[in-house]
Amino acid sequence: MTKKTIITIGRQFGSGGRLIGQKLATQLNIPFYDKELISLAAQKTGLSPEVYEQADEKAASGLLYSSLLGTYPLGLQLGNNYNMPVNDKLFLAQSSIIKEAAAAGSCVIIGRCANYVLKDDPDCISLFIHAPIKVRIDRALEEYQMPAARIEEAIEKIDKRRAAYYNY
Repeated sequence: MTKKTIITIGRQFGSGGRLIGQKLATQLNIPFYDKELISLAAQKTGLSPEVYEQADEKAASGLLYSSLLGTYPLGLQLGNNYNMPVNDKLFLAQSSIIKEAAAAGSCVIIGRCANYVLKDDPDCISLFIHAPIKVRIDRALEEYQMPAARIEEAIEKIDKRRAAYYNY
């Protein structure tokens, strides 16, 4: 692969987006990032990966988006020690890591609003993977060993949580 290409993949739960991303990265012989971003964010900030896993892809506060724009309520300037919510710390750390990965070369990045973080990067291609609910149920039953009785409800809940995180 001669031209740098960054591929971001958003997906519905159970649609196979992660598997598609892994296969794409393998086929193109480029790095693949998904949950690894949590570990890298933990290393960058010094917080525990377990803390970040609990906050992963959950809606953050409005302060995060103010900080991304460089504006804060009432002109507040935040220092490095500001007691920012974990969700916000995770998003900012992951955003920084996503930008570093993209600057380093071609890669595939799953979720974590990577398409938004890299929206101005001309080398970025953004995909969204979806599938019919029946396919998603079958995949979740097989891949994640989720109980059949509540699988559809769990899929809807995860999709709503991801949408809230992305659209916040």
